[in-house]
Amino acid sequence: MAITEKQEPVFDLIRNMTKAEKRNFKLYATRLAGNHEAKFLLLFDQLEASEEYDEARILARCPIKKEQLPNMKAHLYRQILTSIRLLNVQHSETMQLREQLDFAQILYDKGLYRQSHKILEKIREQAYTLEDYGLALEIIDFLEKIETATIGRDMTGTSDRAYQAVARLCRSVEAVSELSNTAVRVYSLYNQLGYARSQKDIDLIVQYFGPRLEAYAGRTGKMNFHEKFNYYRASAWYYYIQHNFVLSYRFSRRWVDLFHENPRMKGVMYDEYIRGCAQILEGLYLMRKHRQFCEWLDVFERGFPALAGLNNTAAYLSQRTLIINRINRCFTEGTFSEGLGMVPAIEEFIARNRRIMSVHYRMLLYYKIACLYFGDGQYRKCMEYLSRITTTKDPHIRRDLQCFARILNLIASYEAGIDYNLDYQIRSVYSFLVKMNDMNAVQQEMLAFLKKLNSIYADQIKDELKGLYDRLKPYESHPYERRAFYYLDILSWLESLQTGRPVAEIIRRKFREEFP
Repeated sequence: MAITEKQEPVFDLIRNMTKAEKRNFKLYATRLAGNHEAKFLLLFDQLEASEEYDEARILARCPIKKEQLPNMKAHLYRQILTSIRLLNVQHSETMQLREQLDFAQILYDKGLYRQSHKILEKIREQAYTLEDYGLALEIIDFLEKIETATIGRDMTGTSDRAYQAVARLCRSVEAVSELSNTAVRVYSLYNQLGYARSQKDIDLIVQYFGPRLEAYAGRTGKMNFHEKFNYYRASAWYYYIQHNFVLSYRFSRRWVDLFHENPRMKGVMYDEYIRGCAQILEGLYLMRKHRQFCEWLDVFERGFPALAGLNNTAAYLSQRTLIINRINRCFTEGTFSEGLGMVPAIEEFIARNRRIMSVHYRMLLYYKIACLYFGDGQYRKCMEYLSRITTTKDPHIRRDLQCFARILNLIASYEAGIDYNLDYQIRSVYSFLVKMNDMNAVQQEMLAFLKKLNSIYADQIKDELKGLYDRLKPYESHPYERRAFYYLDILSWLESLQTGRPVAEIIRRKFREEFP
């Protein structure tokens, strides 16, 4: 029986190796084994050629006994990681520091204290430069051990200096840890709930996270890189979840500008740089700063090849950012049919990265694809992608997306003429929204309207649509009720129903009026 990839680390690792890494491993393994017939190399070739892990097929094609296989896989896994480390160490300053620390340990064990001390002094300064304080603390501890082992040395001054250095590092590590923890908690809350749903949500967010950020607000001039980064990141998410996109954008800019001011850190923390760019683009999109949005997107697209060439994670993050924001651009400009041209590539991207893509982002991409089909008038295809969200096993992941996916599915069902069980669907959606505690005024108005659609006479429909439009319009600028409009341009849909023109045409007209 085939075992899933997630259960086989070595198979998963091989599937994620680049061509250069595979070529390097074979050279490394051949030198290590002394010949091309080494069993673990044959196992590598078999796993590389397989689309899925099949143990019976491996045992049939490799000269390996069943009881030997677990140890052989573990050995292969270690050797692959070693070869990748040797290949990539020249491109990673952090890996180089760790390698030098290992060399210092070897020299210490040989009793060559001076040589070990010299290496440690050098990499300590490099660790300070990279603000890798965890490693710096480890190096200082090692230096103290060498000082203790050196006979005849006056230890008092050295000990005092080491104590002061450790105290400074510990204070910085504590600040970075607290700010990082705040950022992760805010982001985790967003992944669960989405945007703040009520004034109560906003009050709780401000009460809990506000004091933690205010404690650092006036100290950025004295902060190091990591302290500033975590403060800006936490603040960007803190304001974003509250719908305050102006302040969220401001802190996102500081987040990214920090990397521009410290280009060396862009290579070390490439993932956080990409996430910062994504946050800027998201803020500009939601604020409808379309020209600035396009400028930033163009800059990111030009830098994409360099970022994607760093490693698998950088390629995934940067491509995900491009896909989401290219779709957002189509939403703003009303070019839904153009956006649908990207769907095959998006599906391929999801399939290729299924092992590392979170449920949150998979749901987000499916929802955006569904909105593209809705805007293009392909309601059944829209419902097909929405079903991938509504069948999610965990109802607590992005509750907001799950709720609005059900609302959009109702609208698409009506548009597609699948309204024979509309009352049942409405009751089901209403029950889910209440269960998720995610009912808001816009949703209530929409459900009430859809519920009485079948009982409205044809000559009354335009008046009813206009009445609903007038009731929903004020919510577009409401502090938290406006979140419904982030997920679907409901007002353009209502205008489409009133005028008989396609939604895409309505949105394109609005776009031309807003950005002549």
